[in-house]
Amino acid sequence: MNKRAWAQWLVACSGNRKSKTSGERSRTIKNPKWWGIIAIVFTFIFGAVVAEAQQPKNIPRIGVIRPGSSAGPILDSFRQGLRELGYLDGKNIIIEYRYAEGKLDRLPDLVAAIVRLKPDVIVVGSTRVAEAAKQATSTIPIVVFGGDIVGAGLVSSLARPGGNVTGLTSISPDLSGKRLELLKDAVPKVSRVGVLWYPGRDEDEVKQTEIAGRAFGIAIQSVQVQSVKGFDSAYAAMKRERANGIILIQGGFTLFHRKQLAELAAKNRLASMCEQSTWTDDGCLMSYGPSQTDRMRRAATYVDKILKGAKPADLPVEQPTKFELVINLKTANQIGLTIPQKVLARADRVIK
Repeated sequence: MNKRAWAQWLVACSGNRKSKTSGERSRTIKNPKWWGIIAIVFTFIFGAVVAEAQQPKNIPRIGVIRPGSSAGPILDSFRQGLRELGYLDGKNIIIEYRYAEGKLDRLPDLVAAIVRLKPDVIVVGSTRVAEAAKQATSTIPIVVFGGDIVGAGLVSSLARPGGNVTGLTSISPDLSGKRLELLKDAVPKVSRVGVLWYPGRDEDEVKQTEIAGRAFGIAIQSVQVQSVKGFDSAYAAMKRERANGIILIQGGFTLFHRKQLAELAAKNRLASMCEQSTWTDDGCLMSYGPSQTDRMRRAATYVDKILKGAKPADLPVEQPTKFELVINLKTANQIGLTIPQKVLARADRVIK
């Protein structure tokens, strides 16, 4: 019997009792049996109303998958962006995190674990993760905040992504020449630069760096690494060829091991150029690329729009508009390098 039926029954009982004689009414009021029934009915009705009012709402769930770890300011910026839009983890949204810890072969399992949770949106930080996510689901919206998602074929175009993937593209290959130029400005005597990268995704960026090297009269030495065990031999190969600079190309694997790679560059007295300020914070000499704080806040706006009903296919992919140059003077001092004042003046941030 539902609440309405119980209420009608109670009223009916009340009416029936009132039709009796005054003597009978007096006996009924004094009858503890009826008072017990009435108490039970009222408790049931009002208890059900309260329980219904206290039923939790369907809280949106966000799945976040990173090729690296939870450390660093990137996710802090994302959470801040969500807070600015009125979302608080654990209150009106639930965020589920999964980290590959630099082990890219774990990505399919991590993605599968997130998909099983049936989140309202999945947020990923690289094209590798986005590819794994797209293979796992064609219905859950995917927001990407790193990598060349157009070049990787994850979306049809910037203006009309199509499918279930959208987000921000990093256009890293287009910045290769600019990074090499900035490195030459900071180290005028640089003549040979090693380019360290993880094979399988960044060939275009290496080619663009080689083209820029010919324009600047700088020899480019391509060096691949596929495991931590190969780091020492990679740097030894660059030193044998008398490299005096290095460009560390970012990928899921190299990003996770960025601190160790930056330390090895300093140990070998190589002036290092990286793609993001995260690297410079961890010891890289210089970084130039899209502002990660700005990009993560933009990623939060994509999540907001999707949670409000927008379709990924209808949300144009954004290109970065804000770039930042960061210089680490601690590292410069460590390798005995004096950065020209004109270069320091161009920096958005200097780590002292």
